[in-house]
Amino acid sequence: GALLVGERIDREELCGTVSPCSLSFEILVEKPLELYSGVVEIQDINDNDPVFPSRQTRLEISESVAPGARFPLESAQDADVGINSLQTYQLSANPHFVLDVQTRGDGSKHAELVLEKELDREEQRELLLVLTALDGGSPPRSASVQIHIDVVDANDNAPVFNHSTYKASVKENTPSGTLVAKISAYDLDDGPNGDIVYSFSSHTLAKVRELFSLDSATGELKVKGQLDYEETKLYEIYLQAKDRGVVPGVAHCKVLVEVVDVNDNTPEVTVTSVYSPVPEDAAPGTVVALLSVTDLDSGDNGVVSDVNDNAPKSLQDHYDVYVPENNVAGIPILNISATDPDLGPNSRLSYVLLQGDPTVSRLFSINQENGTLYLLASLDHEEQVKFSMMVQVHDGGSLPLSTNLSVNVFVTDLNDNAPVVLYPRPNSTDVVEPGTPARHMVTKVVAVDPDVGYNAWISYTLLQATDPSLFSVGLHSGEVFTARQLREDETPQHTLVILLKDHGEPALSASVTVTISVDEMVKETLIDLTDMAPAHDSRRHVTFYLILAVILVSAAFFITVVSVGIFKCYKWRQSKELFNNSRSTLYRTPGPFHHIDAVRSGITPPNFYHQVYLTTDSRQSDVLCKKPFTSSPLGSRQNTMRNGEPGLYHQIVGTASRPPKPAE
Repeated sequence: GALLVGERIDREELCGTVSPCSLSFEILVEKPLELYSGVVEIQDINDNDPVFPSRQTRLEISESVAPGARFPLESAQDADVGINSLQTYQLSANPHFVLDVQTRGDGSKHAELVLEKELDREEQRELLLVLTALDGGSPPRSASVQIHIDVVDANDNAPVFNHSTYKASVKENTPSGTLVAKISAYDLDDGPNGDIVYSFSSHTLAKVRELFSLDSATGELKVKGQLDYEETKLYEIYLQAKDRGVVPGVAHCKVLVEVVDVNDNTPEVTVTSVYSPVPEDAAPGTVVALLSVTDLDSGDNGVVSDVNDNAPKSLQDHYDVYVPENNVAGIPILNISATDPDLGPNSRLSYVLLQGDPTVSRLFSINQENGTLYLLASLDHEEQVKFSMMVQVHDGGSLPLSTNLSVNVFVTDLNDNAPVVLYPRPNSTDVVEPGTPARHMVTKVVAVDPDVGYNAWISYTLLQATDPSLFSVGLHSGEVFTARQLREDETPQHTLVILLKDHGEPALSASVTVTISVDEMVKETLIDLTDMAPAHDSRRHVTFYLILAVILVSAAFFITVVSVGIFKCYKWRQSKELFNNSRSTLYRTPGPFHHIDAVRSGITPPNFYHQVYLTTDSRQSDVLCKKPFTSSPLGSRQNTMRNGEPGLYHQIVGTASRPPKPAE
């Protein structure tokens, strides 16, 4: 009955990291018939040293990193288990860093450097540290790695993950290339310093990297190898996001991938026959054979299972969420709840934000397990008021059923915008005439507020004025009125400072300066019109009006000349006809010589003749009685003209170029 060792036992070869490591067997005893089961546990001894992936690790750390920053280090591997496995790490003495040893969910250890005192690149450009890994054996085994730290200038902003921990579930028979999760990080820097590259962290085991692949550009984590639920049920995958700066900023996150069991193992029936053949007189109850049934699957995959015939249900088909603008990034805004009456995996629900509008996927994310919707960035009501998205809730059945729920996020307005003045323009002047009566509108302040509601309701108040008694401002209209009639001796220029204030909480305000000149409106209006008229229109109109004026003046001059000529001809003919008629009927010819000759000759006695001087239009002249001749004919003529009426004197002088027509 002794159980002996048949060959050398290597626990690491038989069981790897599985603990405890056991070998089971069965013993059949006859007469009486009995069946015994036995288990041999293979105990571990400390026969393996810890091993680091490399002999040297190089880190680049910016001197601007604040104390408390953490830097993960490469983990050592120890094939032993239990107390003989890797237990702790030690760091060489230095003034800047301390070591923090943490334990994973599976009990393994990993170390992180924690900056205790800030670095100074000008004081020390590099540091050399030694990290030692120790197991728990007696005596302990160890391994060391050199840590070379370069102190350099880095980016101002390191990448930031949307979540520190991502959770996902994947079936064990999922084919290669299937998307497991998509991690996302953002970097506030621009250019290469803002470009993010995703990669596995040094904490991630080599076996995990064989089973999963990570897209360095998109952050998509996909299945690479064959998963087996019976081998590993949960994977802890450590990922990092690094920008492309000269000294790249690094962020770390963890992805927990749960392997979902599928019914990929058929039950195994083991039959142990005892009696063969069975005697025909065997008594009832006689043991004929022993049967054992085993199934490597777990949970419901080992019994008669639930049928996934119910889709997830929610209490409401759509959700409306109201979020004030200028919110804090990363806050939860909605918790979507759904239920599934199925059992087991068929009732395990997952929430997915369907990809649609790129803006929605950039601003919102949802927790796949509990349906909590998060807002990743600050919103602006003036930029966009409403966001619409679709959330899909699906169960974990082999043929998953899903339900789509619509979510509307409304951005409510906050008073974050002050009034903006549109009119009057800077350095502009309005003109009002002296004598303008009271309540006359001089100008109007026009302003807008990008906010809505009471936040955009603007009131206008006269804050300062050259003469406060002269002008007033409409509280809600912004119209500037004269408060009284303007006198002639008013100040020629007035400056008004008007306060514009909205009705938000707290209220925001702005001010505008209005310049008013008390002057004649005509000149100012002409100047304004000249300033406002386009240059090319003025030249065109001036040329047109000049040409038109020349044409009109020429036509008027021509018509005037023709009219005057016609009028003169008409008057000349009329005067000639009248003269001829008068000479033939009323007057006689004075003799063979004219009056002018008689006057000049002095032959005729002065008392014998009376003479009359007539103009060309003699009908309108009066008869003059000439005085006796003097000794001088020239003096006599002058005296005759001066003794007449002034009007006639001027009329005679005006026609002196033509010889007078004498008459008796």
